[in-house]
Amino acid sequence: MTIGVGGCSQAEALAALQNMTGGMTAVGLDEYRERIARAQCYMQQHGIAAMYLNAGTSLHYFTGLKWYASERMVGAILLASGELRFIAPWFEVGTLHDYMVLPAEVCAWHEHESPYALFVATLASLGVAANPERPPVIAIDEATAFFVADGIRQCAAGYELRNAREVTAHCRMHKSAQEIALMQRAKDMTLRVQQAAASILHEGMLTTEVEAFIAEAHRRVGASGSYFCIVLFGEATAYPHGVKNAQRLKAGDMVLIDTGCTLHGYISDITRSYVFGTPDARQRQVWNAEKAAQAAAFAAAQLGVPCGDVDSAARRQLASDGFGPGYALPGLPHRTGHGIGMDIHEWPYLVSSDRTPLAPGMCFSNEPMICIPGEFGVRLEDHFYMTAQGPRWFTTPSHSIDDPFGLEAAC
Repeated sequence: MTIGVGGCSQAEALAALQNMTGGMTAVGLDEYRERIARAQCYMQQHGIAAMYLNAGTSLHYFTGLKWYASERMVGAILLASGELRFIAPWFEVGTLHDYMVLPAEVCAWHEHESPYALFVATLASLGVAANPERPPVIAIDEATAFFVADGIRQCAAGYELRNAREVTAHCRMHKSAQEIALMQRAKDMTLRVQQAAASILHEGMLTTEVEAFIAEAHRRVGASGSYFCIVLFGEATAYPHGVKNAQRLKAGDMVLIDTGCTLHGYISDITRSYVFGTPDARQRQVWNAEKAAQAAAFAAAQLGVPCGDVDSAARRQLASDGFGPGYALPGLPHRTGHGIGMDIHEWPYLVSSDRTPLAPGMCFSNEPMICIPGEFGVRLEDHFYMTAQGPRWFTTPSHSIDDPFGLEAAC
């Protein structure tokens, strides 16, 4: 029997968990101010007069304001030099002030008025006036809904509209020490939950039962529940993001659990694959090939190396073990990894087309999954971050197919 898999009741496993969030604090006012200053410096250097931040992650990242996008325009105007302004429906102004971290004036519109016209009028009032001959550059948050961006476009004669990705990605993909500390703790929490989930498996158990346990286990370690959860057994493990129907666990099944939580806005995302019972030769071969590919990707992740080269290293290793080539199955059908932070998938990406050089503060998943349709799949997903000395794991990779959590190895 695989070490650490099965043998424990749900009550026993939950009782062994405790809150792990002690000593962790949310990002504070000083860091939000530093983020705005960094964005403004970039904007000044690249000729961007103003940036619109729509409700969502980037608005939260730069201002601390948590507000979800809807059919009503809510956001912020950040000038290359000058004070921040929020824009929102008039009836939401009081609530907006209640949620503000960085205090700023709110430019408000009534329901019958155009928020897009107000946006352009506000730019002009702040000294960024339309100029058909030399249009000021206005960067629009890339996560902005089309109807908002199009509404701005229709009112923005005399301006040049540009994707704000160059600003938001430049700032957000280089994590601060506090951001890394928050992600470290969130990942520690989820790894502990993964270990607890493995311990409660028993024959005949449904994937939905495991998902419910994982949600409660995340609450026990201090999260609000699972940010997401994928539990797969047997042949279903060959599908990277799962299948429609629940599966029932059988002896000899490959188990794949991919889950995460949030801590003060920062996300964990860890996958473990192992066998319920005793691994056979085929499962062992594929699992070891997956571990080797993950190690090859990590070894390639050196400062200054393009992100895409990390993906290439994983695929070369897989090809040497008989998988692929490229995206061909059986093999790796998706990128090797993604950036992570306040969004579960964010820039940059470990995919051949991404030539962004690796730099300190960047954080990535490392998950070169092997999918074998009709049989099973194996994904080992851990994350690493770049330091001045090179890559460093957030969590120790899975030890072996026989001892996935290294329980016997630690003795």
